[in-house]
Amino acid sequence: MKPMTLILATTLGLGATAGAMTAQTEGDADGNGTYSYDELVVAFPDLTEETFLTMDTDADGAIDDTELAAARAAVLVPAEG
Repeated sequence: MKPMTLILATTLGLGATAGAMTAQTEGDADGNGTYSYDELVVAFPDLTEETFLTMDTDADGAIDDTELAAARAAVLVPAEG
């Protein structure tokens, strides 16, 4: 298991529901329940594609609430955004 994946997997239970995007429905512009790179970069302007790919632990091309919470716990993105 890759070290970053291990870190993210270890932190999945830390605030999975409390760590959702501040304006969740606004952040999910297309309303599909996940966040694309384009949607997240609006909330996190400094987000790089490399960081997005690290956050996308299931490699489906989208970030769900659990992946977002894990990214926040791993300080890949700010707690607020």
